[in-house]
Amino acid sequence: MSLRIEAQDLGVSYGDNLIWEHINLTIDQPGLISILGPNGVGKSTFMYTINKILEPTSGRVLLDGKDVMEMTFKDIAKKVAYVPQTSGETFAMTVMDTVLMGRYPHSGYTVTQEDLEIATDSLQKMHMGQFAMRNFNELSAGQHQRVMIARGLAQMPELLMLDEPTSNLDIYHQLYTMKLLHDLAHERNMTVLVICHDLNVAAKFSDRVIMFCQGRVHSDGPVEEVLNAETIKDVYGVTSDIIDVDEHPYVIYHSDDIDTGMAPAQRITSIPKDEKDHNISED
Repeated sequence: MSLRIEAQDLGVSYGDNLIWEHINLTIDQPGLISILGPNGVGKSTFMYTINKILEPTSGRVLLDGKDVMEMTFKDIAKKVAYVPQTSGETFAMTVMDTVLMGRYPHSGYTVTQEDLEIATDSLQKMHMGQFAMRNFNELSAGQHQRVMIARGLAQMPELLMLDEPTSNLDIYHQLYTMKLLHDLAHERNMTVLVICHDLNVAAKFSDRVIMFCQGRVHSDGPVEEVLNAETIKDVYGVTSDIIDVDEHPYVIYHSDDIDTGMAPAQRITSIPKDEKDHNISED
């Protein structure tokens, strides 16, 4: 049985800007789930509410029926691992020690043989085993990212959340990482939640897609149901064609209707409070 994540009437504001409210989602099946949507619609914010980085303005998030705001960070970390988009952390420690930080929720400050084996396996899965004794702050941005993913894997979570995990990776490692995450989700019976801006990468590896737009969940379901030309036009303002490649949708974008002289101000990503009722009620 995989971890059950429930967002109940969830809402978040930053100052006077309401990002979204009345969000109701249930995730209770293992697999890779992609969160899509334009910049600023609250994709990262959704992850922050799950791991207690951010307190919701309204509603709540439940992990197996427990309100995350009533859980300790250590108890959350035993179930949930989070890998940020970029790491501003420049640890003056080895790559191995950095990955072993993912074992802290389980073992504390005592490193066991099992911890070492899990960390080593996680590094090898991310093709970083040969860098185990290098200093973390000596690596490239792409190598940093692979180490941070390895740290998330070493945590052995029931829910692994990654914010744009392929953004600094070359093409091979983009595909490799997403395939690895998809396969591990099913092998370990865990949920992998990924924020992604590449619709074709999401289409190829996701079991489910959740599309955020204009303060609400625009679409939620299997890839072939969510990724269509109408949805892409509605959410991103981009015209596209969808073809089938290897039994997955593949998006071909068109730029003819993109006006480079105009900022995309018409697309609402966050909702001013005095307009929230109007925008959220739109279908």
